[in-house]
Amino acid sequence: MTVLVRDLRRDDPPDVAAFAHVRHLAVPFILWTPEAVVHRLVHTHPDARSRSLVAEEDGEVIGTAQIGLVHDSPEPGQAFLNIYVHPERFRRGAGGLLVRTAEEYLTGEGATKLYSWVLDGPANLAFAERHGYERRRAAHFLRLDLAHAMLPPLRPLPPGVELRTAADFADDPRPMFELDAETVADEPSDVDVEFTDYEAWLAETWRHPLLNRELTTVAVVDGRPAAFSVAHTDGTRYSTAMTGTVRAQRGRGLAKLAKTDSLHRARAAGYTEAFTGNDTDNGPMLTINKWLGYEVCATEVRHVRELG
Repeated sequence: MTVLVRDLRRDDPPDVAAFAHVRHLAVPFILWTPEAVVHRLVHTHPDARSRSLVAEEDGEVIGTAQIGLVHDSPEPGQAFLNIYVHPERFRRGAGGLLVRTAEEYLTGEGATKLYSWVLDGPANLAFAERHGYERRRAAHFLRLDLAHAMLPPLRPLPPGVELRTAADFADDPRPMFELDAETVADEPSDVDVEFTDYEAWLAETWRHPLLNRELTTVAVVDGRPAAFSVAHTDGTRYSTAMTGTVRAQRGRGLAKLAKTDSLHRARAAGYTEAFTGNDTDNGPMLTINKWLGYEVCATEVRHVRELG
């Protein structure tokens, strides 16, 4: 049996569906839909030189890769490759072939430092080490049984604070962009980014097919968004894509307030399972998620390989 690597055929619905299916099997804690896969490929900034690859064996998609440059970082030469293989199709050469193909392409695009998330299991970690990648930070996937969880009750709002939704900013989402840009800049990360391109944000984030604006709660202080909890949904499941607060308003419990409200409304809307992710160095959000009832269900480890 022969394994080959090729680009995802984004205009081929069965091919896109197979890509999303393999991703779901490998990492069921992230929402993967065909629409989201295509959206990412089409709307990622062109400077990222983004590609989605599949490893195919006798017509069956058994592995996937999303690769590109970190175009919005002040440090040039940084790139990412995130590779996942069908859990029942290991040891067929798909992962290694995807790595080689990705590295060759990214090196040709000027990459000198490659970052990759690797599932925290012996086989996955050993695979990364064999290919020259070194461990860095870790992040947890967390799950909440939203149907049966004892969510903390909603509390009275502090003076001057009101809760709205992202849908309320449909006519002018720029305040949401500014909130997102500030909170993303302060997230724990190996890579610094300069989040300044409003039009790119509109295309990639605001118009993302999984974004549920009605379930995204925004804490507004004196008329300006100060904290939010961004909700993604795929029709049956709910996931928090981002929760954060602007620097000037931190320490007031606004992120906790926004996330609690979003979860209550998600449950009222019929969602029964909630997911989120946390960098292990993000103590404040780990504390909030534990308070809400989330439990760690898996871990990924960030790896890096420096070229040259």
